[in-house]
Amino acid sequence: MFVITGATGQLGRLVIDRLLQKVPASQIVAAVRSPEKAADLAARGIQVRQADYSQPATLDSAFTGAEKVLLISSSEVGQRVAQHQAVINAAKKAGVKLLAYTSVLHADTSLLGLAEEHRQTETALAASGVPGVILRNGWYNENYTAGIPGDLAHGAHFGSAGEGRISSAARADYADAAVAVLTSGDDQAGRVYELAGDTSYTLGEFAAEVSRQAGKPVSYTDLPEAEYKAALLQAGLPEFVAELLANSDAAAAKGALFDDGHQLSKLTGRATTPLSVSVTATLAD
Repeated sequence: MFVITGATGQLGRLVIDRLLQKVPASQIVAAVRSPEKAADLAARGIQVRQADYSQPATLDSAFTGAEKVLLISSSEVGQRVAQHQAVINAAKKAGVKLLAYTSVLHADTSLLGLAEEHRQTETALAASGVPGVILRNGWYNENYTAGIPGDLAHGAHFGSAGEGRISSAARADYADAAVAVLTSGDDQAGRVYELAGDTSYTLGEFAAEVSRQAGKPVSYTDLPEAEYKAALLQAGLPEFVAELLANSDAAAAKGALFDDGHQLSKLTGRATTPLSVSVTATLAD
């Protein structure tokens, strides 16, 4: 039995879609906070079980009969260590054979502020005795393409990444990697994968690609971290989100989002999705 946590999230749904190509729906459990949001998954023959990271009792029941679990990291920054620990505890009680965790690229050395909770989770998993595999996901192409409408409206993409190169891939690429690990006949326990795109780009190159495809001028405006955060706050973003985005860009300027190991494409058996393809898809929507 495969249990996918956060199954109604953007990554979770992609994992479910791809897992269905490998195993029967009856062998998949969609573990979700709000089952009513997973009616479409239930209609496909997938078992839907409530699983709230902040309510351990729901995790115990959700993991009944589980052999392999994919722990998609919580989106609640600041609460993730305790939430992930609850998942690890439930997995241990259930006697799962493999717990895969979506961490962040180079979590052990990363300058990203958000990496700390991932480091603590990786440590907790290692100490638990639960057979675990770490999927250190790099940035998603969608992290940037989602902002294309705003970039076009302003004629500029703002950031604080300088000339830092970003090795991103499409969210679907990371979903394929997770499924490859979960369905592999090899022993995955103890492995750590640094997952990133095959190619990299600067935000200046990203802006140029958007401009080229859209046929409209879009430039990259690089700002000091504090100024970028202030601009995000002025745009209406919550304090913690503005802090996270500005910090991530500043870390990217120092190489935090770059990797040229090609482990993602080796794991999936195909090239990662180029940024240009994701830009095209966004502009077509």
